[in-house]
Amino acid sequence: MFQLNMDCEGPLTQNDNAFELCQEFIPSGGRFFSIVSKYDDFLADVIQKPGYKAGDTLKLVLPFLKAHGITDEIMERFSERTLVLLPGTEAMLPELNTLLPSFIISTSYRPYIEALCRLTSFPLENCYCTDVCMDAYSLPDEEARLLQDLSSEIAEMEMMEWPPDAKSYEDLGPASKHVILRLDEIFWKIVPSMSIGRMFDEVNPVGGTEKARALKDSTIRTGLGGPERVIYAGDSITDSDALDLVRRAKGLSISFNGNRYALRSAEYAVLSDNTCILYGISALLKEAGKGVLSAAPVNEIGMLDLDILLERLSKLPVKGQIMDQIVNSHQNGLIEVYRMDEADLEYVIKKSERARKEVRGHQAGELG
Repeated sequence: MFQLNMDCEGPLTQNDNAFELCQEFIPSGGRFFSIVSKYDDFLADVIQKPGYKAGDTLKLVLPFLKAHGITDEIMERFSERTLVLLPGTEAMLPELNTLLPSFIISTSYRPYIEALCRLTSFPLENCYCTDVCMDAYSLPDEEARLLQDLSSEIAEMEMMEWPPDAKSYEDLGPASKHVILRLDEIFWKIVPSMSIGRMFDEVNPVGGTEKARALKDSTIRTGLGGPERVIYAGDSITDSDALDLVRRAKGLSISFNGNRYALRSAEYAVLSDNTCILYGISALLKEAGKGVLSAAPVNEIGMLDLDILLERLSKLPVKGQIMDQIVNSHQNGLIEVYRMDEADLEYVIKKSERARKEVRGHQAGELG
């Protein structure tokens, strides 16, 4: 028996909720969040800052959201109003726990995950996400004004760039190094000196190592074993630790419309316009084990022959509305599955990141 663990934003929904909150409530907030998200990539992936993990963007932006008037009620109403499911999610998500024990492990703020569970009837107790209570923090007027000024400054910064093999500040060009050093000052000196700075100590986003920890906790709850019994689907840098953990344990690690960070860690890459394929893969593994994928033939670019897999899937008791969506996407050429050990990484990165932008939208698709 396997269990299915999934990221939310990307594999299940089109949103990037934190990006959208910033875009809606902070002037030039989309640009502000993109800069902070890129900075997050640098801290987590390039210099691997001690005590910092991928996805901590979600705590870095919180004082700025507070300074622009965000309350718990506003966050809850906005999350519910803007929630957009990926095609197929509404059909398959309510059915997952009747197939396999299933969990959502998401960096998203809890109000967004609560909105998803209300809409799809997925059990909230099977979700791991970032707890935050905006109303628990007070913000003096002078701090609010300074944070508003700093958010405007960040939004006007040049986007950072670095070579793929960068490992330190010294690998940056002068412009990017200048931006990052200023961001270091803002996030690790100025904001922590404020009373609102305690947010950085008290909010713990579920990303990176926290996703791996949540995954381990979910296997204890099911009693099915360890990560070797997990199917994990994720799409970003926040999923890399969980994907690595599952791959090393010889479970099934899937990049779903993933970016280069997810693809580096995954055993399989799924490119799809419809999330029902995750249900299909889970049903095949429940029936025949992981060998059903490893035995499937691949072509010269490492892409699996889906006709063979779908023929086998058609013999299983999969609900018609789920099976129909998988078949329709396949017939329209909108599902591709790659075995990463046999595929060219850079080729799949280009295809997957293009699919990511097409499915989630250009702005959300570009985020790490």
